[in-house]
Amino acid sequence: MSTVTPATATGTTTQSNSTTNTSATSSLLGKDQFLQLMMAQLQNQNPMSPNSSDPTQYVSELAQFTALEQQTNTAQSTAQSAQANQATQALALLGHTVSYIDPSGNSGTGVVQKVDFTTSEPTLTVNGNTGIAPSGVSEVS
Repeated sequence: MSTVTPATATGTTTQSNSTTNTSATSSLLGKDQFLQLMMAQLQNQNPMSPNSSDPTQYVSELAQFTALEQQTNTAQSTAQSAQANQATQALALLGHTVSYIDPSGNSGTGVVQKVDFTTSEPTLTVNGNTGIAPSGVSEVS
């Protein structure tokens, strides 16, 4: 893997091959840093010396970046859909009588009075008992 680092304001560059800690370094780079690095690499290419840069390497890096961007977008979309689904299911329980297990492991039955969205997932209030996860509901009537 070849990296290009601007050395001075005159436009000279330093190239080095890095084989150690590649996975650690790549996990620290975000998409903005990757694009900045790619732009620096393009700006510092020598068009008169085709052997100094491999054109297929640029295409390969761009394809990897595109795939990473698509995976990131898919993961975000899936997480948003899951949250919306949880919210919809919790709201559908309002006013219904449910059998549940609370966070302490105690079971109970009662009417869902409120849905709270202040935590990472919705929680229910059943007959004054708060913090009941919708996944703790075992029966709805």
